[in-house]
Amino acid sequence: MRVESTQLKKFIIDSGLLSEADISRAEKEAKAKGHTLKEVLLATSGISEDEMRRVEAYTLGIPFVNLKDQKIGPDVLSLIPEPIARKHNVVAFQKTKSSLEVAMLDTEDLSAIDFIKKKTSLKILPRLTDRDSIKSALVQYQKSLKVEFGDIIEKEAGALKSVSESTAGEQATEKELKELAEDLPVVKIVNTLLKHAIVQSASDIHIEQLEKEVLIRYRIDGILHDAMMLPKNAGPGIIARIKVLSNLKLDEKRLPQDGRFKIETEAGDKVSFRVSTLPTSFGEKVVTRLLKESGARYTLETLGFHGPALESIHEATRYTTGMILVTGPTGSGKTTTLYTVLDILNQPSVNISTIEDPIEYQVPRVNQTQVKPEIGFTFATGLRALVRQDPDIIMVGEIRDSETISLAINASLTGHLVLSTLHTNSAAGAIPRMLDMGAESFLLVSTIKIIVAQRLVRKLCKEREKYFLSSDEIANLAKHANLERILAALKEEEVVNLKATWEKLPFYKPKKSSECEDGYSGRIGIHETLKMSSALSGLIMKNATAQEIEEQGKKEGMMTMIEDGIFLSAQGITTLEEVLRVVSE
Repeated sequence: MRVESTQLKKFIIDSGLLSEADISRAEKEAKAKGHTLKEVLLATSGISEDEMRRVEAYTLGIPFVNLKDQKIGPDVLSLIPEPIARKHNVVAFQKTKSSLEVAMLDTEDLSAIDFIKKKTSLKILPRLTDRDSIKSALVQYQKSLKVEFGDIIEKEAGALKSVSESTAGEQATEKELKELAEDLPVVKIVNTLLKHAIVQSASDIHIEQLEKEVLIRYRIDGILHDAMMLPKNAGPGIIARIKVLSNLKLDEKRLPQDGRFKIETEAGDKVSFRVSTLPTSFGEKVVTRLLKESGARYTLETLGFHGPALESIHEATRYTTGMILVTGPTGSGKTTTLYTVLDILNQPSVNISTIEDPIEYQVPRVNQTQVKPEIGFTFATGLRALVRQDPDIIMVGEIRDSETISLAINASLTGHLVLSTLHTNSAAGAIPRMLDMGAESFLLVSTIKIIVAQRLVRKLCKEREKYFLSSDEIANLAKHANLERILAALKEEEVVNLKATWEKLPFYKPKKSSECEDGYSGRIGIHETLKMSSALSGLIMKNATAQEIEEQGKKEGMMTMIEDGIFLSAQGITTLEEVLRVVSE
């Protein structure tokens, strides 16, 4: 049911939230802009979304529920899968034999109601609630997952097959290992490990067989966290199960192996798992990388680009030839940045081809190819084939050797825009690295349009502690960065007012809460963007060092990664400690 504007208007006036004059002004604006009265009131009147929901609930006769301090039983909470609950802001909180009461932010979300009805075969009774209630309920999902896993271990660990020395050792047959992998407790444990990792937004799962137990760790926002400890006898079964899923040799324990598998979550998202095994002293270790194939596309702004750096990248995307390079260590978000640039370039008028290892995201209308070194299909051989496919734009997942850099340069000289990544610590360091690979300096200055170096820093949660820098802290910070230039950029981009000083600029520290265990949630990039210029070309032709190239870049306005990190810290997005931790790695 939708609240009519006349009903909304009458109740708001009767309740004293706004005057008739306020409503009249809002109605005129709504008519002029073609918006609804509700949209205008939310934008201009000071009425919050939660207050509006209470008004709507009263007007429609739908009960309004507050779940903020309400404990919901795991059996009821789990009736709606956690990803669906988060995506649609809907939580089950009370159940009878024939009906289920669900708290929602939008009772008109018919697709969510229909899904829950089909899944539970119960009559769904929608109730309106506020964001704090939804947040409180969603936190309980995390607790219920831990309880769920604890129950599995308690109930099923005793049922795990006793692994004989022959099964655990080198002589185990493939049949024995396959039976172990299909053991019901093992299947339940592995499924829970994967589900928990997806819910926690982990990027990697580490399964480590120690002397007396099995340690499970998740990498969340770039930091490894101990997730749980399992009995030692669970190890071989878990490893075998993951090998079965990723189509690896079950009886090969002496050599490392790599594989992949894919699952679809209850919310309909596809998650790809890249598996790597490694022999260790106490058995094989498995590391699994999670890649959400159906993840939301990013924009350069949401990745952390801003100001002149953002403008420089957009300018580089308008070239039809040349090279755009992204550098940084493993796990610094290089591929995500390249995919975001590809999204900008992905127009019907161009043909885009990629050669990758692995293909991390599927992109519509882009021809993506996976390298297979085991059969001789490398980046270099793939790149040779791509240039015969009439491409306008080529993405090479990584430049690893002299042959690949030579082919990439040649492609960019012959009418193609080439995007790729390198493993270097800074933007300026990419030039000496490519020269070491055998690239000619005169070819580099002719082809490179822009080099972006980046790292990922953790973002602060909404709950945080404000503080101000002391004179000693400011002086120490000035040793690492040009504070005058950062302050000027903050003022130019209207982040702070024109009279702001470092002494009066607030910074923030993480504050632990039930929603944010360590005060951080999610990550964002800090960048340095080196745009090719005539002065830089001259330095490169003279075989200048990375430091000399960086100094010239700074003279031309390049903000270094640490300076960009301080810029974000001054906005309250991250902390100075986090920036210094990441840049020093």
